[in-house]
Amino acid sequence: MTGRYPVRSGNTSVPITTGMYGLTQWEHTIAEMLSEKGYATAMYGKWHLGHTEGRFPTDQGFDEWYGVPNSTDESYWAESQEFLDAAKEDLSPYMVPEYIYDGKKGSLPKKVKIYNLEERREIDKTLTQRAINFIERNSKSESPFFIYLPYTQTHMPVLPSLEFEGKSGNGKYADVLMQLDNYVGQILDKIEQLNLKENTIVIFTSDNGPEMIPGHHGWNGPWSGSYFTAKEGSLRVPFIIRWPNKVPAGKVSNEIVHQMDIYTTIAALTGADIPKDRIIDGVDHSDFFLGTSEKSAREGFVVYVGDYIFGVKWRNWKMLTKELEGGRGTGKIVEYGFPHFYNLYDDPQEAYPWTPDKGGVFWVRWPMAEILKEHSLSLQQELPIKAGTPDPYSPKK
Repeated sequence: MTGRYPVRSGNTSVPITTGMYGLTQWEHTIAEMLSEKGYATAMYGKWHLGHTEGRFPTDQGFDEWYGVPNSTDESYWAESQEFLDAAKEDLSPYMVPEYIYDGKKGSLPKKVKIYNLEERREIDKTLTQRAINFIERNSKSESPFFIYLPYTQTHMPVLPSLEFEGKSGNGKYADVLMQLDNYVGQILDKIEQLNLKENTIVIFTSDNGPEMIPGHHGWNGPWSGSYFTAKEGSLRVPFIIRWPNKVPAGKVSNEIVHQMDIYTTIAALTGADIPKDRIIDGVDHSDFFLGTSEKSAREGFVVYVGDYIFGVKWRNWKMLTKELEGGRGTGKIVEYGFPHFYNLYDDPQEAYPWTPDKGGVFWVRWPMAEILKEHSLSLQQELPIKAGTPDPYSPKK
């Protein structure tokens, strides 16, 4: 959303408490950036960057929003026996189910319905319909438009729409992938039907690798690790960009692109302005995407897992100082006495860390240390915003 590491805005993790969190008004989102350029903006889906007045998507540059403010696993609450039993004990002020919201810029979003398991099944269909409607409306006005469509699948609970349940023959996760493929296809078809294909950039990507909880886990190909780890199975996600006659079709690359870079690259491609009064961590990949460079503009990045730095990725190398072992919820963070180094070409599953007796590999600690040093210095140069900081906020000089 901001082209910045989450630590800068106080959003490395979501607090367990139900108090205020999320982006301050001082942060400048991609939606605000494009709004200033004359784009109509919409978001449909999961936000997770604030769930109180002043922190909703429509407070951060989006003209409209339909979706959930927090995580989809909260859809369990409304139907769990424990929740219902507690509610009977007259604890209603504390028994707050999650809701689906509908909002427009300039007004407080309205609660539409409780986000229960029945709604969880079908919400992505609704998000798709809303996105298609937004495209149709803006195609008539010939206004440039930006849609951020964070589908709730494949986050747990993995429950396919009734329309797709059992259709794959390979279980619920495969059903959900078939469903997601269908929904994305509907949007691409609509863009083509409205003759917008040549002038529309479409990016398909994910924010993390598969879940690790049995029954909801996905598949991460040859990579080890999952969501909440620092392994490649957590960090490597699909990134597909389509812009006919601009981005070469069918090209595949193993170069590094970070999601922070979407902000800066879209700014370059649209001519939008990037704030000059703050550190921006994203880089511009427009030459790489347009095919004029074989190399991306990014050499590496700092690996955060929640509030903690777990290591550094640099080219085909990884250095880890911590790891989550034992799985989400039941696992624990293990700190290594000596950093684990991996050459991902030789050891893509990160199964065999290099040891001092192997000698030669340890030169890679120098470029990785430089990435860490530059990042650490930048956090001193511009102090991070603390989680839960209220508005109005302005940085200390």
